Amino acid sequence: MAESSRDLILSRIREALRTPGAAAAPRPDFAAPLHPRPADSDDLAVAFAQSFVRVGGAFYYCESVEHFYDQLFLYKKEQQLEHLYVWEPELKKLLHAGDLVFRGDEDDFREHADAGLTSCEALVARTGSILVSGATGSGRRLSIYPDQHLVLARTSQVVADIADALQLMQRKYGPGKLPSMISLTSGPSRTADIEKTLVLGAHGPRRLALFLLDDAPAPTA
Repeated sequence: MAESSRDLILSRIREALRTPGAAAAPRPDFAAPLHPRPADSDDLAVAFAQSFVRVGGAFYYCESVEHFYDQLFLYKKEQQLEHLYVWEPELKKLLHAGDLVFRGDEDDFREHADAGLTSCEALVARTGSILVSGATGSGRRLSIYPDQHLVLARTSQVVADIADALQLMQRKYGPGKLPSMISLTSGPSRTADIEKTLVLGAHGPRRLALFLLDDAPAPTA
C-alpha cells in the first residue's frame, strides 16, 4: 500500500532526528575588537589615507618638510587661494622657513578667509576622521569658518580607532582636563536635508585637505 503524505513527512522527520545535526555556532567573543587593527604604523597610515579619500578628503603625502612646502605651494596655486590664515606659532614658523605666504593675523578674517591651515590632535584610520580641538592656537574658528580647511599632520598621529584617539587626548591633557571643544571631522561639510540634494559647505568647510608628513625615523643600516 502506498505511503500517505503524512507517513512520508514522519519518515523524513525520523531520518532527520537520526542524523547528527550541524555543530553549534561558536559563541561570539564580545570582548574582541569589532574591526581588525592594522599590524603596524605603515598599515595604519595606508588605512587612514584610504578611509579619508573615501569620505571626500583631498590627501597629500609628504616625504619631508621640503616636500610639504612644494605640495602646499602647488595646492594654493591650483585652488587660487589668496588668503590662507595660519594662527598657530609652530605652523607660522614652519611656513616662514619655506617662504610661503599666509595671513598670521585676524584682520578681515570674516571677509577673506579662503582657507585655514591647522594642526590636529589625531587621525583615525578606520573612519578617515581628523580629531581637532580648541586647545591649539587655531582655536575654535579656523577649522570651521573658512571655505577650505587644510591640516598638517604627522604619521605618528595616526591611530586605529576613535577610542584610541580619545585615550591619546586623555594622556596628553590629563583626566578631567580635556579641551572645551573636541571635534571629529570626517570629510568636507555636507548635507542632503533639503530635497535630498547633496550640498557641500553647508555647516563648515566645503573642502578638506590633509598634508600627512612622514615623521617615521629613518631605518638604520
